[in-house]
Amino acid sequence: MSMDQDLGAAQPPARAGTGESGRGGELTIGDLARRAGVSTAVLRMWESRYGFPEARRLASGHRRYTDADVELVRHVLRRKAAGTRLEVAIAEAAASTPPASPSIFAELRRRHPALAVHRLRKSTLIALSWAIEDECCAVADHPVLFGAFQRGRFYEASAGRWTELARVARSAVVFADEWDPGAHATRGPLRVDLAADAPMRREWAVVCDAPDSTACLSAWEIPGQAGTPDRDRLFEAVWTVDPAAVRDAARVAAAVAAEAGLAEATSLLYELAEPPAAPITAPAVTALFNRVVAYVDRLV
Repeated sequence: MSMDQDLGAAQPPARAGTGESGRGGELTIGDLARRAGVSTAVLRMWESRYGFPEARRLASGHRRYTDADVELVRHVLRRKAAGTRLEVAIAEAAASTPPASPSIFAELRRRHPALAVHRLRKSTLIALSWAIEDECCAVADHPVLFGAFQRGRFYEASAGRWTELARVARSAVVFADEWDPGAHATRGPLRVDLAADAPMRREWAVVCDAPDSTACLSAWEIPGQAGTPDRDRLFEAVWTVDPAAVRDAARVAAAVAAEAGLAEATSLLYELAEPPAAPITAPAVTALFNRVVAYVDRLV
């Protein structure tokens, strides 16, 4: 795409594949700044305010980028020079970069390695999920909600709850392997069928993303539990109220929904490219924690 074409375009160029993380050819922030024609101070400011450009962090904490990041930064600079507001130009660029993984759990582990991983039974996950659903949706202003249930029959037990949650949500989407054709409701969340090879078929997730409330629970079922009673099935789980991590989880879910053919998910991807909410407050964390304790005590 030429510069003249790009100055008038509303959509940024698609991000090219960059190979496996950790391979040669990665750039430091200084390399990126020199090649894109911007200072490292500006790049750090963009990252702090808008989460862009997205870096791969080494164990040492140093940032690493790719050739595709150079093009995205150049795109933002060209759009800004053409009169586009910086936050809009960055949102365009971010929306053109789909998450690296079609798995919420894998993406959170990759992008937020500091998140603690816990081995939990399904009964505990139910309690955590209810706490997030009830607390976030009690206080959130028109949240975007995603739920991953593995099997359509597992969702049916929660269908009434999610129908109510969808009433207060700006958008609500649920995932499962397949749905009973006769059970599609005219109300409630949008339903997405997961392909046979979709990683999210093994996952449990609840994501609540709103300007004033964020929370996410993501879990991956440990293999080899064919004879285990349902409520005792074990999962590796992470949960967080960090707005950046929750936004990453929401973008993965929206990308999976878009790939599955849900038309509404494409516009959601662009909305979720905006900077995430401000950090959640201590009272909000306390309220969620209190609800978690109450539900776990009741159900486990």
